[in-house]
Amino acid sequence: MRKFSLVEFSVDHPRLVVALAVIVTLLFMTQFPKITTDTNPKNMLPATSDVRVSNDEVEKTFGLYEDTIVLGIVNEKGILNRTTLGRIQRITNEVVRIKGVAARDVAGFTTIDNVTAEGDTLRVAPLMAKVPEGAAGIERLRKTLHENHLFVDRIISKDDTTTAIYVPLEKDANGKEIADRIREIVKFEQGEERYHVAGDPVARDTFGAEMFKLMGIFSPIAGMIMFAVSFFMFRSLFLSASIMAPAMMIIICSMGLLIGLGFPVHIMSSMAPVFLMAIATDSIHIFNEFYFRFHEKHDKKAAILETMRAVGKPLIYTDITTAVGFASLMLANIIPVKVFGFGVAFGTMLLLLLSFCLIPALLTFIRVDKVERLTAAEETATSKTSRFLMILGRVGVRRPGATILTGVVLVLLAVLGVSRIHVNNNMVEWFKAGSDIRGADQALNAALGGTSLAYVVAQAQEDDFMKSPEAMRYLEGLQRHLEKLPMVGKTFSVVDYVKRINRVLHDDDPAFDAVPETKEMIGQYIFLFSMSAKPSDLDNVVDYPFRKANIWVQMKTWDVQATRDLIKAMDEYALAHPMPITLKPAGTAYFNLVWNDEVLWDMVKGFLAALVMVFVILIFNFRSVKWAMVSYVPLLFTILLLYGVIGFMGKDFDMPISVLSCLSLGMAVDFAIHFVSRLQLRRAETGGAEPLADSLVWTAARPGKGILRNAILFAAAFSVMIFAPLTPYVTVGAFIVSMMLLSAVMTIIYLPALIILLQNWLFKEV
Repeated sequence: MRKFSLVEFSVDHPRLVVALAVIVTLLFMTQFPKITTDTNPKNMLPATSDVRVSNDEVEKTFGLYEDTIVLGIVNEKGILNRTTLGRIQRITNEVVRIKGVAARDVAGFTTIDNVTAEGDTLRVAPLMAKVPEGAAGIERLRKTLHENHLFVDRIISKDDTTTAIYVPLEKDANGKEIADRIREIVKFEQGEERYHVAGDPVARDTFGAEMFKLMGIFSPIAGMIMFAVSFFMFRSLFLSASIMAPAMMIIICSMGLLIGLGFPVHIMSSMAPVFLMAIATDSIHIFNEFYFRFHEKHDKKAAILETMRAVGKPLIYTDITTAVGFASLMLANIIPVKVFGFGVAFGTMLLLLLSFCLIPALLTFIRVDKVERLTAAEETATSKTSRFLMILGRVGVRRPGATILTGVVLVLLAVLGVSRIHVNNNMVEWFKAGSDIRGADQALNAALGGTSLAYVVAQAQEDDFMKSPEAMRYLEGLQRHLEKLPMVGKTFSVVDYVKRINRVLHDDDPAFDAVPETKEMIGQYIFLFSMSAKPSDLDNVVDYPFRKANIWVQMKTWDVQATRDLIKAMDEYALAHPMPITLKPAGTAYFNLVWNDEVLWDMVKGFLAALVMVFVILIFNFRSVKWAMVSYVPLLFTILLLYGVIGFMGKDFDMPISVLSCLSLGMAVDFAIHFVSRLQLRRAETGGAEPLADSLVWTAARPGKGILRNAILFAAAFSVMIFAPLTPYVTVGAFIVSMMLLSAVMTIIYLPALIILLQNWLFKEV
């Protein structure tokens, strides 16, 4: 019984195959109306993860909000004048009315509590109930601000040029939407003031919105560039459309599957369409070989069948290695990382299926007279591209020693560069320098305590322990210790309230700006304060059994390394000052550190696991450990050289770079598989009679043309991302363009040199 061949079936029934492919694609497309999005990094981790549980507990205990927007108001001549203060008052009144804002806890000039005393009576009231009338009133306000540690660097800069309004958000409020509404409000307050809107929810939600917008813009542009470049290569609209068809289908099916399974589109999965479009360029090897085969056979069906026999095996293994690279992400703990890896791996395997059914079917529709004319330029001896590739191939064949030595030197330099790589992440820096988000963050971090918020939670074993003078002084010492860090701009805690009360109840004498001597006096002060202040003032810094206290830490950077340094300083203080108190970090800055590290190290673990799996696949492909090792060299060299450059450039190893490691794994080895597979096929076809050098030059010129076309098409599609306003997309674009071109060069020049030097070992009879 004759063995079933999917390629032959597709060539014999092309209309049926195309119709089935279209129907299946449309079925997946029906899931698109169910699409949901999620840009909150909190949801990167499972709800049961330690950091989410811990952060939720801290927020509940101290009545804290998950997100806070900071509105900075700058007047270089000073904000303490009636005009600017009037604007601050009107802006605050409008901000508290915005839906999604936790109005009762907005902190600014008109809402923040000021602790004073009238005789022996403690008075807690808003700092500025109304705008001061004259110069004397303005001066009293200035004095009040600068004598209160709670205000300086928080709502007033030391030079009086900057103030901030802190806008906490209700749960599930959209930071970008509220930030946009705040920007609309300040537009009506034109004058000498400049306004800056910053904070984690602004950066996060703005990035999410821009990300989806860019995907909607760049995916079609990348598709059009691929179409244009493929038309330039093959001079056929039909073939160009045939190259694009599988790309569009795998994107629709992969995204439809993820949506249908109920997964929201997250920051990572939104990048899947561009990745899949680029991966789909691997099918260009079919079209490249078809042109050569048709020129030789002048029979369309025979050319299609021989093409698939020639490129089928390398296509299978290149797509499998790419799929393995992304499937390795399913080993991660982060759900969106798993989803991203699953989606791209599914799309890659679907591409493999389409390469053996849809593409052969589409090739049957091309007109014979047209393909006769188009393939005339594919003669290896006369094609300019093939002749150029012959020259490149001969470089490695004729000077193998010098080629290998050059590569070794470059690798050694790359290793040095890799050793300089710094693992870090900063979402604000995902916006280009000069952007509103980045500019606002820099301006407020320079003038005030900082836009990045962390907490240090101190916990004792006994009730009321936090009321003791020893505990208070311990917290005060910890604050001073943390404030020595260059990235910490401001800290405050229950100690600052107690010290303030002690001072104002002693005729505002600076000598009493200290922790009281007895636990009873501290307890009395806290009780008096709780009777007059907003509940949140005390709730935010201490719990009611007084076992726990919360230190607010404002930092001047969103670098996760800054949070690491903060935790290190916290631990050092605890070690140097033994006390029955445990210290734990919490807050947005700490959460960002944890989820970034989880993502980064999950990527690294997946990458290392995939390296092993890819090598095993290469052994199965070539049925030889020797050839697997040789084919592995371009992969390792490409990755080392790229990451070495990243190290020398001082570019942080962040989440976008870590995602690219998996793509680089799959793509960098693909060209080597095609090259070695076609070389072995050439040696088999010639019976080994052709000199090895000639076989290598032929492989560089003919299959190498497909490699070059694939690299150019892939690089062209991604090059558009270099012009994106978000730096991760610039990074992705530059990295992939470099990776594809470098992989092609390594395969066409370095691989022949390596094979020439190792020929006795590689072709040794067993």
